[in-house]
Amino acid sequence: MVEKEEVKVVNRGLEDEMEVWGYRPCGWKLVLVGLGTLCSGGLLLLLLYWLPKWRVKSTSTCCSLRDAQTLLLRTTDEFRTWFCVKVHVMLASGRNPFDTVDLQSSASGDVASTSELQPEPIRHFTHQSLRFFWNDTLQNFDTLKGVEDLCVTCDSIHSEYCSGLSKALQDYRRLFFGVNEIAVRVPSLFKLLIKEVLNPFYIFQLFSVILWSAEEYYYYAAAIVFMSVISIATSLYTIKKQYVMLHDMVAAHSVVRVSVCRGDKEIVEAMSTDLVPGDIIAIPANGMVMPCDAVLVSGTCIVNESMLTGESVPVTKTSLPSAGAESHSIYSTEQHKRHTLFCGTDIIQTRFYTGELVKALVVRTGFCTEKGQLVRSILYPKPTDFKLYRDAYLFLLCLVGVAGIGFVYTIILSILNKVPAKTIIIESLDIITITVPPALPAAMTAGIVYAQRRLKRAGIFCISPQRINICGQLNLVCFDKTGTLTEDGLDLWAIQRAENSSFCLPEQEPDKDALVQSAFVACMATCHSLTKIDGQLSGDPLDLKMFQATGWILEEATEEETSLHNPIMPTVVRPPKQPAPDVNITPEQSMELYELPCSYEIGIVRQFPFSSALQRMSVVARQLGGKYMEAYLKGAPEVVASLCKQATVPTNFSQVLEDYTSQGFRVIALAYRRLESKFTWHRVQTLDRDHIESNMEFLGLVIMQNKLKAETPGILEDLRKANIRTVMVTGDNMLTAVSVARDCGMIGSNERVIIADAVPPKSGHTAKINWHYTDSPRPLANKDSRFQVVDIESHDHNCEDQPRKKEKFHFAMTGRSLSTVIEHFPDLVPKLVLHGTVFARMAPDQKTQLIEILQSVDYFVGMCGDGANDCGALKRAHSGISLSELEASVASPFTSTTSNISCVPSLIREGRAALITSFCVFKFMALYSIIQYISVTLLYSILSNLGDFQFLFIDVAIILIIAFTMSLNPATKELVPDRPPSSLISGPLLFSVLTQILVCLGFQALAFFLVKSQLWYEIWTPQSDACNSSSSAFSMDTNVTNPHEHKNIKNYENTTLFYVSSFQYLIVAIVFSKGKPFRQPTYKNWPFVMSTLSLYIFLFLIMLYPISAIDNFLEIVCVPHEWRSAMVIMIVMNAVVSTLIETLVLDIVLRRLVFTQDKMESHRVASAAQHSQSANDRWGRAFLIWLCCLRGKTPQARYMNLAQELQDDPEWPPKPQTCTQNRACRLSVTL
Repeated sequence: MVEKEEVKVVNRGLEDEMEVWGYRPCGWKLVLVGLGTLCSGGLLLLLLYWLPKWRVKSTSTCCSLRDAQTLLLRTTDEFRTWFCVKVHVMLASGRNPFDTVDLQSSASGDVASTSELQPEPIRHFTHQSLRFFWNDTLQNFDTLKGVEDLCVTCDSIHSEYCSGLSKALQDYRRLFFGVNEIAVRVPSLFKLLIKEVLNPFYIFQLFSVILWSAEEYYYYAAAIVFMSVISIATSLYTIKKQYVMLHDMVAAHSVVRVSVCRGDKEIVEAMSTDLVPGDIIAIPANGMVMPCDAVLVSGTCIVNESMLTGESVPVTKTSLPSAGAESHSIYSTEQHKRHTLFCGTDIIQTRFYTGELVKALVVRTGFCTEKGQLVRSILYPKPTDFKLYRDAYLFLLCLVGVAGIGFVYTIILSILNKVPAKTIIIESLDIITITVPPALPAAMTAGIVYAQRRLKRAGIFCISPQRINICGQLNLVCFDKTGTLTEDGLDLWAIQRAENSSFCLPEQEPDKDALVQSAFVACMATCHSLTKIDGQLSGDPLDLKMFQATGWILEEATEEETSLHNPIMPTVVRPPKQPAPDVNITPEQSMELYELPCSYEIGIVRQFPFSSALQRMSVVARQLGGKYMEAYLKGAPEVVASLCKQATVPTNFSQVLEDYTSQGFRVIALAYRRLESKFTWHRVQTLDRDHIESNMEFLGLVIMQNKLKAETPGILEDLRKANIRTVMVTGDNMLTAVSVARDCGMIGSNERVIIADAVPPKSGHTAKINWHYTDSPRPLANKDSRFQVVDIESHDHNCEDQPRKKEKFHFAMTGRSLSTVIEHFPDLVPKLVLHGTVFARMAPDQKTQLIEILQSVDYFVGMCGDGANDCGALKRAHSGISLSELEASVASPFTSTTSNISCVPSLIREGRAALITSFCVFKFMALYSIIQYISVTLLYSILSNLGDFQFLFIDVAIILIIAFTMSLNPATKELVPDRPPSSLISGPLLFSVLTQILVCLGFQALAFFLVKSQLWYEIWTPQSDACNSSSSAFSMDTNVTNPHEHKNIKNYENTTLFYVSSFQYLIVAIVFSKGKPFRQPTYKNWPFVMSTLSLYIFLFLIMLYPISAIDNFLEIVCVPHEWRSAMVIMIVMNAVVSTLIETLVLDIVLRRLVFTQDKMESHRVASAAQHSQSANDRWGRAFLIWLCCLRGKTPQARYMNLAQELQDDPEWPPKPQTCTQNRACRLSVTL
């Protein structure tokens, strides 16, 4: 055993965290494994190939990581996946790529002079395309990501890392970071073939074929080999195609020529594969596709990041701040996204100054880049955690157990009958191949493949087919608001300027002449990130709509214009109609910008891009001819107001803002500040935004109207009726989000909304949560207040508390409040998300965090967004759906080309259909193996078996055709309230399988023993003539063929069981192939209907009207007509009993009980508890609960458990106007 203290953890705290153990080879263990391999004929080697943990343990002994030659890795997630890697050693001049090493090269640039340095051995290993190096300080292996490992500040990057690397230092660092390439190696067909063939399933197939060949079942063995070859070829083609597609996607533009800075002046051309972290590259004016992650240190870039985010709107990237408070922060690609150019993104154009280049510092290369991590997630996906697949393996183990019983039974029976040893071995092993169906994996996959094709026809593309089944279990869907529930574009509804600390009346036309020179319009015209691409304005839709509302014109300096001047030529905005000039220019005035005093134009000097964390953006601008610079700010009203002088903010600001947001308007606040004359252009470039964005003057509000998409309310209503909970996750204002939630139907007209306003601890006060009840449609006691004021102490025992408990309620909170609750009130988190419907002002990482919280209480969570800020949440959810025009996006498993949420119910319907199809196919294949197992076991008792062509007919003509056609049932056209079960080990499914097994066993046993009791029965010989000895009206020839006495195939028992079992396969196929409620009726699946009808007709034909040629081929003997009629009666009775059990008992009685338990949603628990039931229903339900031992059984899902607990909690939900502090008590406050 490995000692606990020898276990180390790599990538601690990250998604791919792993435990690691060290091992070194052990000679005597290797010898034992070699002997075991020889004795087992290579089987031991196969087992060790499948089990990496035991492969390492059986050949090596544990040791410290420092001395290890082999490492055993295990993921710390719920899958606990094992990996085995080899440790390699390389020689380098230093132990760290960023160490100061004397690498003075010769004049020629050759690094041969470094040979005089004493090389140091560096231990490392590679796992899933990432390299891990031994760290003496940590005494553990660690990854090297790039410049971020240095934890350098932004100003340090400007002062210490902007000169670039020498060729020698670049070569040294490349030893550690490797070639800058996201290499997707397309494996050869031979390697893929070996890997595919060594799959346990195909090894079992090989074992079966060898066994059948030994039994001289050549035709059946050949058929299985043929099907296996087709399956392997199809699999190899699919895998190869996926590798080639991924390789082509990654390889496109991945290797380009770049300009690398060596020192301050020297620029050399190099291949992008040579880049290492620390290199300085020059971005060409006409743009490029980034081959690495790099941070801008000078200039500005317009970037298309659609490859990463699915968002086609160009983004402006500015240079990293070199001065101010922000410059002292540690550089991080996550926090400094607006300054970082990510690998794979397309730089459309650059902005630069004359004499200066647009430069960027390489921070990450290869698979460490943002694009590299996305490719890694595709190359090495996490296992799909779905109960269906785990239960499938458990069910197969049960079948193996049944096979073991048959194995022992066959051996004992054969010994008692003195059967030769060779026959005993072959027949006992044969029972195992019968019990485990060889076509199960292919049949299970068929339903998913068909569903994927139907989704593609509906405009939904899938890069993770296994998630289609999981979509069938979704019971909660999170929606982004803007662009998802509402229209992409915002319409300007009005502006409301503020003057003298009060609001003016709303105005509809900001472009009127009276406002042309106002600071309000100037802010609308300048505070944006718009740019011109091919002569067309491009940028954020909100910026675009606001700028177009002013009617102004944007002009950007061309490359020729900037070359004429040393100072910057700014982006200029101006009104279309120039007012009369009112500017007096003095000769002493210092004009840094090249202005034209006769025109009213504003030049944008510096831009601070919009930050979702800060919820604002700002620019510094100057009127051409003006003496002062102005700072313009726009953003979330609450944020902007907090940055303004309080004297300039209207006293009724909160009231006016609430009036607009409660009506569903999106509100943007504007502010400005006149900078002192000492602020020159160079001074402005070095200031941090906190210095600029302070002491602003409040200008007013821009009211934008964001209309609901026409499809949104209807689709959300469909989801509500289907018991699928809906949640809004948005970056917009809280009350705006609540209003939209009411408009679209997420929140009912008579349902309460409780705002949880969590305040973090500060100034010695503990953290607290203030609970506010928003307006209800019903009249309140205090009509003048937006909040219901209730004195808690006087209402603790009031009768009004009961009605309040009965009405439905929803929690709403901001991202800041959610973070505070998670940190200071962790016990309240599950309670809040149980009824949380609106989450506003959510940053991208908070959206991801919310998805994880919902999953932690056992919700199956879907996420639907436009792909812009939702990438993390889309990838984290069980089913992420990106609304994008791209055919496929790496941001989410599913991508819909339709721009509305109609794809969500379509995906859920197809998921439910695919899931039910998987259950149907699995049950059918399980019954197929058990029915055949019963037939063979009964025939073994008389030393007989099914014939070669009988096996062939059953497995090919019946099973394969039925299994692949029963998967073709399309999804139903409407969502139903029920959800399919997620587990094979559930009451209804187990009841269905077990009862059908008993029915089949009963009728086969009945036929087997009944045929022996017939008067005409005798031990069959080639001379037997049971047909002529009966009173049958038919005159038939005796089936005389060459006898196979050693197999004893031809006999009355064999013929009887062949007919009965053949019909049983068709009966269970029809019984299991259900349509409603999740799939369309079976009769609409015409391939399945035609197949079953054809097989029924054929079987009845050969049974009632025997054909000599077919009888000889299938080795069937002639039986009297009366017995054929008796078999028809048994077959009909079998069909009736199977149908009644599956339909009457399971669907009407048991499923009602189980589904009622299963579909209970947390947001409906309170109301469901109040519904009255009839006496019959109540007593019937109570009896079934007692019968199935479900009394007192708690729901499996945590959210159901929690909902039941909260039903009886008199203190939940919190009463209005209360405050929950960071301790066990709740206090009453007056707000």
